[in-house]
Amino acid sequence: MNDCCLRGFKWDSQPIGKESTLAGRGCYVTGSNAHAAILLIHDVFGWTFPNVRLLADHYAEEVGATVYVPDFFGGDVLPADIILAGPEHWGPLDLPGFFQKNSKEARTPEIFECAKVLRDKCKRLGAIGYCFGGWGVFRLGAKEHKGLVDAISTAHPSYLTEEEISAVAVPVQICSPEHDWLYTEELKAFSNKIIPTLGIPYDYQFFPRLNHGFAVKGDPKEPEEREGMARAKNAAVIWFRQWLHAN
Repeated sequence: MNDCCLRGFKWDSQPIGKESTLAGRGCYVTGSNAHAAILLIHDVFGWTFPNVRLLADHYAEEVGATVYVPDFFGGDVLPADIILAGPEHWGPLDLPGFFQKNSKEARTPEIFECAKVLRDKCKRLGAIGYCFGGWGVFRLGAKEHKGLVDAISTAHPSYLTEEEISAVAVPVQICSPEHDWLYTEELKAFSNKIIPTLGIPYDYQFFPRLNHGFAVKGDPKEPEEREGMARAKNAAVIWFRQWLHAN
């Protein structure tokens, strides 16, 4: 795992939601709209990472939705302090084992279980994923599962394939940094070639000079990174306002 996926800074705030359960797993829940929901699929830091919960709080308030952040790492949590300290401190961590345990094959069924529970209880459902969560939202929005979610959004998706991109069948938004070894130039070009031919609304947002992970783990003390985090958040807010509150 390249260090660009595991670098960032915590924001100065406290989450205001609560911990509950969803489809039998721990889940951070924030917001109170019974008709519109967002399933947020976390990045490598997991469902307890403060930045992810703070983003969920923003979406709950600014979109007008209940936001659910389930635990898709089976109770495991990478220690944020060690990860944020840099690669030279990762020695005690079994990162290869962690990512093998949390592969697509292992976590896809859980992601769909959560989405189906929310689909049954909500009139409108969106899904947003960061890094690890990016491929997850594309799978939820695939043609073979059309009707499960109403729209998806992702920032700096990881391990996304051309097949997953080609299969998307719901409105899709991608927030893409200029420098991203996981969402490569080839995948960016493929997305921008194929998705416009699929007959679905498509919003591609480009973030010059920023790196993979910026939307969750940028440095708020750096003006360009702070502005990038805010812009990505605002883009997702506008996107979900449209698709979750449509008549």
